[in-house]
Amino acid sequence: MTATEPGAPTTPVWLRAVPPRARRKPPLTLERIVELAVTVLDEQGVEGLTMRCLAQRLDVTATALYWHVKTKDDVLDLAVDHIFGDVPVPDDGDDWMDDVRVLVRAWRGAMLRHPWAPRLVGRPMLGPNVLARTEFLQSALVRGGCGGLHLAVATRMLANYVIGASLTEATWHQTADPGARAAARDHIAASAGAYPTLSASGHLDDTRWDDDLLFEKGLDAVIRAAARAGTPD
Repeated sequence: MTATEPGAPTTPVWLRAVPPRARRKPPLTLERIVELAVTVLDEQGVEGLTMRCLAQRLDVTATALYWHVKTKDDVLDLAVDHIFGDVPVPDDGDDWMDDVRVLVRAWRGAMLRHPWAPRLVGRPMLGPNVLARTEFLQSALVRGGCGGLHLAVATRMLANYVIGASLTEATWHQTADPGARAAARDHIAASAGAYPTLSASGHLDDTRWDDDLLFEKGLDAVIRAAARAGTPD
């Protein structure tokens, strides 16, 4: 029998608790970076997103982060494409106009959930999620008779409409003062002599027509205009 070394454990090896292994950090991947970037953008907006902030929250060095993304612009482009992945690509239906409506409604919804996004969609968007949805949009317009210059015009009409509408709504929704719209309505009403048409039309009066209704009516008008754009001159 071998003598027990001084200081050695006296409990039999079979009864000793296995010491926990040191917790390993999850590997740094582009997917983790982009998912956290979207979270930071949702919380703090574009101005609040910095490479230093990302590195700190990922618990990595800035050097490790730069292996995956070179600039903040890279992160923004990837984040925009990421949220477009939440926009379902519909199956082709019998009515191309309905297909456009389904896609554009979901596009608006994604941007309203991420109110920092509308102001960035004007950047060159070459990510796979953006391109797949733009491909569907143009294919639906082609089924509606658009082609050539008319196709480019119709695509821009719809893209500009949904981006502009989402940017306006997102800005309103981010207003810290919930009475901002009421104050705007009161200002116009009090100046009815200077702005008679705005006052009579209910401009900025969301108690008359809400954002969803205005968006849907505007979308129908744009789609009809797109259909006319596809009609030969």
